[in-house]
Amino acid sequence: MTETLAQAAPDREALALELRRTAAGSRRRRYLAVVGGWLAFLLVWWGLAALLGSEARLPSPPRVLQEVREILAGDFWTQFWASIVRVIAGFFAAVAIGTPLGFIMGRSRYWGNFLQAPVVVAGSIPGLTYAVMAFVVFGISFWGPVMAVGLISMPYVAINVAEGVRGVDRGLINMSIAYHRSEQQIFRNVVVPSVLPFIFAGVRLSFSLAWKVGTLTEVFGSSKGIGFQIRRNFQLFNMPAVIAWVLLFCLFMLLIERLVLVRLERRLFRWRQWERD
Repeated sequence: MTETLAQAAPDREALALELRRTAAGSRRRRYLAVVGGWLAFLLVWWGLAALLGSEARLPSPPRVLQEVREILAGDFWTQFWASIVRVIAGFFAAVAIGTPLGFIMGRSRYWGNFLQAPVVVAGSIPGLTYAVMAFVVFGISFWGPVMAVGLISMPYVAINVAEGVRGVDRGLINMSIAYHRSEQQIFRNVVVPSVLPFIFAGVRLSFSLAWKVGTLTEVFGSSKGIGFQIRRNFQLFNMPAVIAWVLLFCLFMLLIERLVLVRLERRLFRWRQWERD
């Protein structure tokens, strides 16, 4: 028995070492894929800029990088903060309304049938329509982008939550009832963990839509923010500044996704780690 355990220990160590090597190789391949993708994007951009040969049509990456430096040295944070506050306000309003609405739709067949069509229609309306409507209703104000962001984001949260509630395992609920668990305990320990992946999927999708529609609304009805800067520089035929603001917007979105949403997802779903291992 002792000899068997002694032989098994090196085998476990070798297996753990092999798993670490495999994980390290997988990470290197992912990093190389990301770097290769960005390099390919820059090469294509540079080639198209050289082919067109006109800064007014498509400026080269160095020219846009110069504009990015000027923006960062100027009122970059003032403009970004204005957009961030509007988008976050509308996004949290959408989550606060869409989440309970989705639970109602998922748990009640009557309310599900009653609300399904309006929610789907609200999610099918183009973001441009919400942007124009917000400008007409609120004019150039803080609340226009907030309303547009909330309206475009809420249906996706509600629909995902409703599908998650409908997909809760009835067997787990019946077993909990058989063990005399209260409704609060069943909701907290069975329903919420089952619905949480759907909530998070709706949040990620609605967050990306919120940024797009918020910026679009600022193009029409705002005197400050990323969208306003894009419109202003477009009117001045300053294409390097337009592309610079768009790139800064995209980079900020990527940072938010990687530093906030991805980490939050890993923290919330640590219990699912075994499925990927």
